[in-house]
Amino acid sequence: MKHTDTNIILSVKNLSYSYSEDRQALKNISLDIRRGERIAVVGSNGAGKSTFFLNLNGVLTPEHGEIVFEGNAITKKNLLELRKNVGIVFQDPDSQIIASTVMAEISFGPMNMRLPHDEVISRTLKAMEYMNITHLSSRPPHYLSGGEKKCVSIADIIAMTPQVFIFDEPTVGLDPVNACMLEDVLDRLYNEGKTILLSTHDVDLAYRWADRTVVFNEGEVIADDTPENVFADDNVLKKARLCRPSVYEIYGALREKGIIRSKKCPRSVGELKKLIDAI
Repeated sequence: MKHTDTNIILSVKNLSYSYSEDRQALKNISLDIRRGERIAVVGSNGAGKSTFFLNLNGVLTPEHGEIVFEGNAITKKNLLELRKNVGIVFQDPDSQIIASTVMAEISFGPMNMRLPHDEVISRTLKAMEYMNITHLSSRPPHYLSGGEKKCVSIADIIAMTPQVFIFDEPTVGLDPVNACMLEDVLDRLYNEGKTILLSTHDVDLAYRWADRTVVFNEGEVIADDTPENVFADDNVLKKARLCRPSVYEIYGALREKGIIRSKKCPRSVGELKKLIDAI
């Protein structure tokens, strides 16, 4: 079946998935993902975020429903196209890394795509340069630091040049320096026109980074809106067991005391400082 909205790169229709008869992880999820969007997927542990991502990437097969990529419904015949164009960076790099050296690890994906040798080498070198890990090319990836492993796992996906990047809890286990590095990578990918989905428990990151926030709860989407609207909704936050971003809370306190009068909530510390400086 051909779908016609060219701005929608990836779509799910009534997607359901169960791990067992008594454990339904996803319940009739319907969601359209547009080209160039930055989407933060939030919710408590067990809400269905990772299962949703694994279905989007083709690792898991939906029990019911349909996944559509670039207007074409995904079947067994074109599943490879989905996997080539929707890359996922897993929460734990060790679950993704399999090769004996960094270079072999990053070249594994392009090789499996049966690309010419020169193209494999070119993509591998570019991905290492992109992540600033060329100096690690001959190192065994399993003995790298947590931040270095994360860089390798991201380079794995960059080398496959997907159109959609999925990051599953990417900041888990990272120190502040590496977390900032990761956010810089997200910004670079976005500026290159990539579509990015990111699941996170870091509501501050979700609030300042995303164009759109999707909230999962018990296998269902209970909110899908701008970050400002999602984090203003008490009912959604309570149901999904989420707290408000720090900037949002500070801004609210300053407005309540009449110190700030702007009705537009800042998205970052930098924006909040500008409001305070203007007083």
